[in-house]
Amino acid sequence: MAETEPRMLTEPAQREISRLAVLAGQRLLQHGAESTLVTDVTRRLGLALGVESVEVSLSASSMVISTLSNGRCITTTRRCQDRGISMQVVTEIQRVCIMAERGVLGIEEVHQRLNRIQPLRYNRWLVVGMIGLSCASFSRLAGADWPVFWLTFVASAIGMTVRQEIGHRHFNPLVNFGITAFVTTLISGLGVVWQIGEAPFLAMASSVLMLVPGFPLINAVADMVKGYVDMGIARWVMASLLTLSTSMGIVAAMNILGVWGWVS
Repeated sequence: MAETEPRMLTEPAQREISRLAVLAGQRLLQHGAESTLVTDVTRRLGLALGVESVEVSLSASSMVISTLSNGRCITTTRRCQDRGISMQVVTEIQRVCIMAERGVLGIEEVHQRLNRIQPLRYNRWLVVGMIGLSCASFSRLAGADWPVFWLTFVASAIGMTVRQEIGHRHFNPLVNFGITAFVTTLISGLGVVWQIGEAPFLAMASSVLMLVPGFPLINAVADMVKGYVDMGIARWVMASLLTLSTSMGIVAAMNILGVWGWVS
């Protein structure tokens, strides 16, 4: 990738480029991009818009960038609160960066494009149905019969509805995962109590698979492998806390039902 030649920028123009670069990086970090991608896109966008260099520093909840132009350095910091994983947002920001590098977009156009990018929201009932179907399919692959399949579908669909409702009220993710795991296990555990199907314990194991924090764990490993050890550890710890919260919800439901372990 060939870098663009540095241009003579005024201080307001450099300041605006710094804001745009940090906005792009901030939104990437908020929506689940790995650290290498965040720093790469932030740097490329700043260079494409005309600054001489861009330095980026990341932490678990914030980022700092410094741009250099004509011997003038501007540093800005942004807090990066988690907004949920959205590869659509990540892809759109990468597309804006590529268009800026090719000269298709200028500073004002980049500003407008970034402000227009919003996460795509699927119909909530479509999400509930697909989550229920996916968890039920896992139970079927594990050897469940049709009664257990439908029990898993109902438990995971209701659990996802609870998760959405708690998420809309902006509760802490740890509370969300714990309550969702509790409700889901409570419903699927009734299959063991009432002996629904031949292997009702499969419903308990399969219905909570929607709570596995796979994406944060993958990003954590990718960050550590690529040299962003602090970011990787922070993401690993958060994923581990989510797993612990889920486990506590499952154990609480098992205690209420008197069902111990996912065994027949």
